Amino acid sequence: MIARDLLERARESMEGRRVYAEPYESGSVTVIPAAAVRGGGGAGGATEETGGGGFGVMARPAGAWIVREDEVSWKPAIDVNRVILGGQIVAIVALLTLGRIAAARRG
Repeated sequence: MIARDLLERARESMEGRRVYAEPYESGSVTVIPAAAVRGGGGAGGATEETGGGGFGVMARPAGAWIVREDEVSWKPAIDVNRVILGGQIVAIVALLTLGRIAAARRG
């Protein structure tokens, strides 16, 4: 694959249509899902026919726009993994702090 073709594919994979999914309707409500899309790519070589490259794209749910008649609202997606990780970090810091307090009282 020519490096130019590879970079064109990478650019196409990060277009705005990847951020917003097709809207869907349920009764008088329209929902437009959205995602946070990141990516990057690169290629190199001595000539157009030689060389190599690659690209990667990552997408995570961001939330959805909710449209009801004349009212539009944003509902963020909840990343359960981040919530759990945050709870674990708080618990570790609390345990370390309590351990230091206990050690200071003994010594």
